[in-house]
Amino acid sequence: MSSDLTRLPASDLREKIARKEISPVELMSAVLARAEALQPVLNCFITLIPEQAMAAARQAEDDVMRGRPLGLLHGIPYAAKDLVNTAGVRTTFGSLLHEHNVPKEDAVAIARLKQAGALLFGKTTTPEFGHKALTDAPLFGRTRNAWSAARTSGGSSGGAAVAVAAGIGPIGVATDGGGSTRIPAAANGTVGLKQSNGVIPHSQVADLFGNYTYVTPMTRTVMDTALMLQAMAGPHPSDPWSIGTVPQDYLAAARPDGDLRGKRILHSATLGNSLVANDVRAAYERALGRLAEAGAELAELPDGLPDMEPVWKVINHTTWRARFDDMIRRDGNRMTPSLVRQVAMAEAWSGADYQKAMFRRADLFRMVQQWFEDADYVVTPTLSRTALPIEQDLFDPISIDGVEAGELRRNWFPYTMPFNITGHPAITVCCGFAGDGLPVGLQILGRFRDEASILRAAAVYEASEDWLDRWPDL
Repeated sequence: MSSDLTRLPASDLREKIARKEISPVELMSAVLARAEALQPVLNCFITLIPEQAMAAARQAEDDVMRGRPLGLLHGIPYAAKDLVNTAGVRTTFGSLLHEHNVPKEDAVAIARLKQAGALLFGKTTTPEFGHKALTDAPLFGRTRNAWSAARTSGGSSGGAAVAVAAGIGPIGVATDGGGSTRIPAAANGTVGLKQSNGVIPHSQVADLFGNYTYVTPMTRTVMDTALMLQAMAGPHPSDPWSIGTVPQDYLAAARPDGDLRGKRILHSATLGNSLVANDVRAAYERALGRLAEAGAELAELPDGLPDMEPVWKVINHTTWRARFDDMIRRDGNRMTPSLVRQVAMAEAWSGADYQKAMFRRADLFRMVQQWFEDADYVVTPTLSRTALPIEQDLFDPISIDGVEAGELRRNWFPYTMPFNITGHPAITVCCGFAGDGLPVGLQILGRFRDEASILRAAAVYEASEDWLDRWPDL
């Protein structure tokens, strides 16, 4: 395995490819070799496509040698979460019922990466239809954390996060419906962005207008997230939230020069949550110190959020019932029990219950908007503790510092779910390591549709630390 090549960020690789210092064929060979070697250990792929990937790499190399115009990500290998449609490449949604599904068209985000020159080499693991923050499904089993075989990868984009964290591929495509990018990114020490509604068009979502799910970048560095966002962003007629959007200069924003002078940060270690692990709080407070050293003015967020998990659950589970109820009636014995159980919960909710939850969604949006009347960022931990045990069940309580904390969703990631509902951009970056050797995540929330601003803050923070020098011992 060529660890030197697979440890370089996409931002370096693209420049070396353009200068003919690295061959796209050489790079793809290294990525595929590492994927094959680590798949038995990590189980982060559902499908690998070595023949197609190598053919694409040879074409990319020919383009370089012939002096043809090169895209923003020319020759860069990437893997896509198996919820996102890839033309001609199996897309299973982590479900036995779609084990042999091969889409005819790419999702818009995938088509744009392809246009930018990025090369697909595989599809990463997801729980069935991305329904939980733990990555396991009947089709492929469990995906392990990149830093510990005894811990979960998180989810639902667990495979995407692990593949990037383990240095298999430099970038990946994920999705986020309640934290599904930021949760595994924090659990594995990568960068996970959930952009604002419409910034990256979502061409697969069934409910366009009530959408709270996002197709997202997954990377190791803030600059690589900016590269992916620059390639994927922009209006598209398939997504009404995207119409009229104008991409910002994300690459300029992600350069780690300068400071945060004149910026005001509201911060909350709990955001209304009850328990936060001591190691998480310590890493979080250290990160706040770094942000202050960069010149930002810090102020405690005066109010926590109301408990939004019940609101998210009504919106989400009724959506799932509309999508999956008929499927469960036919083939529920072949589907994940935790998905079936959650769909059943929605049977008790009426259309009026759904609409009341949407009213609460509007209230929450306005509340967050008020935060930004006199602040530039809101900063929280990403998770209340490090990655959960590999055998953790969705419906069992979690433990924080030896104390039973309660239900997983409400108590592990209360920081992520609210901003799927409001649509505000949020990014997680590694802010240290706990005593168990596992990464801790810092979440930075910004103004609606101002992704450039949070990339800026994340890049300044990333440059102040040396966490990128650490790699999991595989």
